[in-house]
This record gives sequence, C-alpha cells and structure tokens, in this order.
Amino acid sequence: MATSTPVSPATTPSRTISKLGIAAVIVTVVLWASAFVGIRAVGPSFSPGSLTLGRLVVAAVALGIVALPRLKRWPKGREWLPILAYGVMWFAGYNLALNAAEHMLDAGTSAMLINVSPILIAVLAGVILKEGFPRWLIIGSLVAFGGVALIALGSGQRSTADVAGVLLCLLAAVLAAVSVIVQKPVLRTFSAAQATWFGIMVGAVCCLPWTGQLVAEVQAAPLPATLGLVYLGIFPTAIAFTTWAYALSLIEAGKLAATTYLVPGTTILISWAVLKEIPTIWGLVGGVICLVGVGLTRRRSRGITPR
Repeated sequence: MATSTPVSPATTPSRTISKLGIAAVIVTVVLWASAFVGIRAVGPSFSPGSLTLGRLVVAAVALGIVALPRLKRWPKGREWLPILAYGVMWFAGYNLALNAAEHMLDAGTSAMLINVSPILIAVLAGVILKEGFPRWLIIGSLVAFGGVALIALGSGQRSTADVAGVLLCLLAAVLAAVSVIVQKPVLRTFSAAQATWFGIMVGAVCCLPWTGQLVAEVQAAPLPATLGLVYLGIFPTAIAFTTWAYALSLIEAGKLAATTYLVPGTTILISWAVLKEIPTIWGLVGGVICLVGVGLTRRRSRGITPR
C-alpha cells in the first residue's frame, strides 16, 4: 500500500488524501479492535512476552516482503533515535503491557482503557507542539479519567489482579500516545510501511529474551491458538500499524487520534460475537464516561482556531 517515497499532503490532491486517509483509518480501527479480541482468545496458550515476540516476528516477515524491496536507504545517525524510541515503547512496551493486562481484563474493558490515549496525545501536543490547553481539553480529561477511576473501582471489587490490569492498560496508553508524537517526523523521510517495519524490528529485538518461551509454547499450543498468533502478527500489526502510519502522514496527530474513539465499541461487538464476552456494568458505565470525556476534548471554545 505504501510507496518508497512518502506521500506529502502538500503535493497530493485533497480528494485523494481524504479517500485514502479514511480508508486507512477504517482498516486500522477494525483490525486494532480485532486485536483486543485475538489477544484474549490466545491468552491461555501464550504468555505476554512470547505472544509479543511471536506477533512481531510474524509481522516483520510479512511486512518485510513489502517494505524491503522498495527501501532505497537505511536510517542514518540521529534518524534512528525516534525509530528506536517508538520501537521500544510502542511495538515492545505497549504490546507487553496490553498482553499482560488482557490476562486480567476482558477485551472490551481493555479497549476502553487504552482509549484514553487520545487525551494524552492532546496533552503532549500542548506541551511539545506549544498548542496550549483549551478549556474543553481540561474538562474532558477530568471526565475521562473519572471514567477510568470508575472502571478501576469496579475491577477492584472483584480482584486486585484486575486493578493491575487497569494500570497496565494505562501504561500501554501512555506508551502509545508518546509513540504517536515521536513517529510522525519519521514519516516525512520514510514510507509508512518502512517506518512501521523499522519499529517492528526494534521491538522484536527487545523481546528476544522470550525466544525459548515462545518456542516451547508454540510446540504446546493448539493449532487455533497458533493461527491466532499469526493473525495478530499479519493483520493488527503488519497491516494496521502501517495503515495507521500512512494516515498519520496525511492527517494531524490530534485529529487522527480522535478516530480511535471507535475502537472500544467495535471491540465489544467483536468480543460479544466471538468470545461471548462483555464488560461488567462498572466497565460499561466507566467506558461510556471515558468516551464522553474524550469527546469533550474535541469541543472548541469560541475564538479558538482548530488545529
């Protein structure tokens, strides 16, 4: 999908950007939503570390077939710094935290908790990009984190392990938010597929200590679980992270992050259909409050020019 030369919004007709950007966002939302369900489904057969490594290895092979033949040059010097950063944080750290969290929480609740990342992206944009902190950003952030607290409260009534799951999801959200800010400049130099493949390779190297565990668990896992791991590597990782990067090269980070509000609802529908699994009442109410909060952050005060 991505070419060896990154597409520049300045040189691409607005209509083309709109169509391709929307298509990339839709693919990303659906495949990332399916990832929460897939992780939950294969969880009994794979530990967090081995699942992360297996997923990244599959993704590296699948995406490498597309990205490497069109790679004209490798990153040099300081160009590696942001790649190393989002490779470690997003592809390794985020996946490890999320995989561990889903051993404790259902797929829908995990997706709703991860969905506070758009707020974090807005905060980072305010600090790093000097975009300030509009009133609705503050209000929405407080409302959304109130929803997170409600989910944590409900989880705590069942098990302290569930609270750990909530904290792991929040850690994953932080890592994802920082990675979005760090990744965007890389897309000015490398295509979406190449930038994603570099990050996947960095993440895979970080997860090499789980190689022995992955080999042992693959040998012991039933075939459906192994196929699930392959699915996670090809679709939510190789494809969805590439479509995300492609959309990020065309759309402002803050605006693109808002589209991930659709992920939790999609996850709940897929989880209900595939796993017959829905969040608790606490999780549903807290998740709705989270969505209301992140929605409020998108409101604009009078006289404020949109990003």
